[in-house]
Amino acid sequence: MPTIAVDKLDLFERLGKQYTTEEFDRLCFDYGLELDEDTTEEVEEAIKKGLPAERPQLKIEVPANRYDLLCIEGISRALGVFLGKAEAPQYKLVYPLGGEDNLITVHVHPETQLVRPLFACAVLRNLKFTPRSYDSFIDLQDKLHQNIGRRRWLVSIGTHDLDTIESPFRYEARDPELIKFVPLTKTEAHTAKELVNIYEGDKHLSRYLPIIRDAPVYPIIYDKQDRVLSFPPIINSEHSKISLNTRNVFIDVTATDDTKLQIVVNMVATMFSEYCEEPFTIEPCKIVFPDGSTHISPDIAPRTITARTSYINSCTSLSLSPTSIAQLLTRMSLTPLACPTSDEMSVTIPCTRPDIFHEVDVMEDAAVAYGFNNLPDIFPQTSTVAQPLAISRLVDVIRKEWAMAGWVEGLPLILCSHEENFAFMNRPDPGHLAVKIANPKTLEFQVVRTSLLPGLLKTIRENRSHPLPIRLFELSDIVFKDPSKERQARNERHAAAVWCSKTAGFEVVHGLLDRAMKMLEVPRIGKADKEKEKGYYIVEGDDPAYFPGRAATIYYRPPPSAATSTLDELKETFTSHASRDIAIGTLGVLHPTVLANFEITYPCSALEFNAEVFLKKRV
Repeated sequence: MPTIAVDKLDLFERLGKQYTTEEFDRLCFDYGLELDEDTTEEVEEAIKKGLPAERPQLKIEVPANRYDLLCIEGISRALGVFLGKAEAPQYKLVYPLGGEDNLITVHVHPETQLVRPLFACAVLRNLKFTPRSYDSFIDLQDKLHQNIGRRRWLVSIGTHDLDTIESPFRYEARDPELIKFVPLTKTEAHTAKELVNIYEGDKHLSRYLPIIRDAPVYPIIYDKQDRVLSFPPIINSEHSKISLNTRNVFIDVTATDDTKLQIVVNMVATMFSEYCEEPFTIEPCKIVFPDGSTHISPDIAPRTITARTSYINSCTSLSLSPTSIAQLLTRMSLTPLACPTSDEMSVTIPCTRPDIFHEVDVMEDAAVAYGFNNLPDIFPQTSTVAQPLAISRLVDVIRKEWAMAGWVEGLPLILCSHEENFAFMNRPDPGHLAVKIANPKTLEFQVVRTSLLPGLLKTIRENRSHPLPIRLFELSDIVFKDPSKERQARNERHAAAVWCSKTAGFEVVHGLLDRAMKMLEVPRIGKADKEKEKGYYIVEGDDPAYFPGRAATIYYRPPPSAATSTLDELKETFTSHASRDIAIGTLGVLHPTVLANFEITYPCSALEFNAEVFLKKRV
């Protein structure tokens, strides 16, 4: 959850009351927020010591999907409506004299499709900034960049002094050598290529360079006089920078995700429209796309959702009338239209509440306004007894036996790096096996593991100081891509173990496998035992993760399925039992290069197999 720091005195002035820390903490809790810290005592102590101190601040944790609460303007507005001290603002678009023909126009060039294809914009007229509101304006942009914008990968924002630039504007994408301008805080002009090299050493901006560094063209925004406004998502131009004296602001937003684009441009425009000469008014812009189509931005039209009184009451165990529920929703900045004689009500959702998708979200807001602590405590109308899944019961059998044999269970993370999952194990990546994280935060979390062994080996690496032998096992899920599934992936429960000592210990993991099979009532058979209906056996394998000649593949022969017809009985009679054999896992002595990759200096033997194949199919 994001933590927002707001000026304490400013917020209380907006709410019209001076709260104690306990009172404000209670208010935050009632609204679904959390007061993380009140710096008043620290400030007072610094003042007593004669040290410089800022004004007291309140640090508030807000829900990650409540983008309207990322600044003091949004928090004070929401709490004011919640307390009944203000009405929810009605945002509106105000066209200039002359109507749509006189709108500020932005032409989007087709080359932008190669890098950041989406664009939105808005204008705030006759603003009056104060030092604190100006700082809040800048801070909101940074919060949106880091939160919904995913560190500018998905969305980036630029703000400009409209009086220093001239419409129409052009959103283009050019060769970086052909882009030249004076960036913010600089005095000399540089090409975009030069700026990328300059900002490599900048602690703040260097993190955004990978977004466009390898792109064939760089995005750029020009005005009518060919003056640069912005080089998204890196930096704005010094020429169009805003200041405390700025009266008219042009907001540009570039993105790769349309939903997030619309949310961000609406948030920036609506949150600071209260400082306009006519509060809560926004001047729209006209965007002309490469195909000639046009769009008016921003789109702040409210949405409408139908909610049922009976549904809200059933979820909250209340018996409220439609009028009472409408009053609760009004406190949450929604606009309900209830009919006393109808179960359904129409709820208007403002553009500042993109977190509301469904009737259940409306119900949640009604419950927040009513007070979660005020909801009645009742017993459920149904009584059930929970029980573990069949696969969980099965692996518990293995877990208990291996633990009693003196082995320790490890619990590594299910995410790992691509290199650990494949290259470190000497296994190639076929490209269709692992589920990859689209925008990983670190190199440690790039893919969902397709084997339990990398996690166990990393655990051994971090516990090298422990006395030998190290006996480690894990019973958990791995994930594979599977286009046949609705979610395009499937989980598979595996069992794995690693023995690390001065000797390889192949016989140890082999014995561990035998013990697990014995407890699962799976007999050991030979590969040549064609007549055995059920069992397991091992044959020499060639898995590159193991030492050549010291690796084996585990095969399992499941029992024949129950015949459902005479034809099935005949097929089973004339079909060899061996035709049902399936490879379920591997065991062996790990290859020295694998051990070197994980910085393990002692020989290790490993075992891994699919435990789900032992589940009895229900007829």
